[in-house]
Order: sequence, then C-alpha cells, then structure tokens
Amino acid sequence: MSEDDTLTVVLIEDDDVAAEAVERSLSRLEERVKLIWAHDGQDGLDVLRGRDPARIAARPRLILLDLNMPRMNGFEFLRAMREDPTLRDEIAFVLTTSDDDTDRSRAYHENIAGYMVKSAVGPQFAKLIQLLRSYRHAVKLPG
Repeated sequence: MSEDDTLTVVLIEDDDVAAEAVERSLSRLEERVKLIWAHDGQDGLDVLRGRDPARIAARPRLILLDLNMPRMNGFEFLRAMREDPTLRDEIAFVLTTSDDDTDRSRAYHENIAGYMVKSAVGPQFAKLIQLLRSYRHAVKLPG
C-alpha cells in the first residue's frame, strides 16, 4: 500500500459511545483513514459485500469488530465472513469489553489478526491508534 492510499476501517459496533470514541481516535491519525460504521454483524456483512451504496468499503481495509451485539454477534459475523469465498481473507481485529479466555480463544480460532479489550487500549483508544499506524505501514494488505 502506498502512503497516498486511504485505509478503510469498517467498525462493527452497536455502542454509539464506543463508536464515537473510535471515530475521534482515528481522526487523530496523520494517515488518511475512512471509517465506515456498521451497527451489528449483519450490517457489517452488507457493507463488506457492497450492498449499501452509501457505505463503500474500498480496499485496503481492516475490520474492528465488537463481539456482543444484537441480531448478529461478532462470532456469528466471523463465521459467516470466513465461509464467504469473497470475504474469507479479510483482516479483522476484535475490539470488545470481554476479557474472557474462552471468547479470546474462540475469536482466534476464526483467524482474527488481534484481540483487544476496550478497557486495556488506554485513554482515547491510544493503543488502538498505535497498532493501526504500525500495522498499516508494516503489513501489505490485500487489495
């Protein structure tokens, strides 16, 4: 990815306050980042599959995924995404309130790139921003 490319971050999160905090944090990045917010797993799949013309999730892109959501939770989303031949290679990070070992193991079983507990990422999601900045420049994302 060249430095001129915009990174798309698809945030799949049902909590308005958490979503707004992530949005504020991403706006502090020096890099160009486009945030697309989906309110649950089904909404996230619709965005990734291009079914919402108002929210185009161009590549390169990363997914930030909450686990505990209504309609389709994060685990159901991960399973559906990995079973879809057009989405199975997507890069997903879990960003959740759950610090449960069972949830963490289950998420990694679905080939996530990382598991972050919201309370541990620091004020204004500072560690999340550091991670995304480093990841963007160190890893070649699928395009």
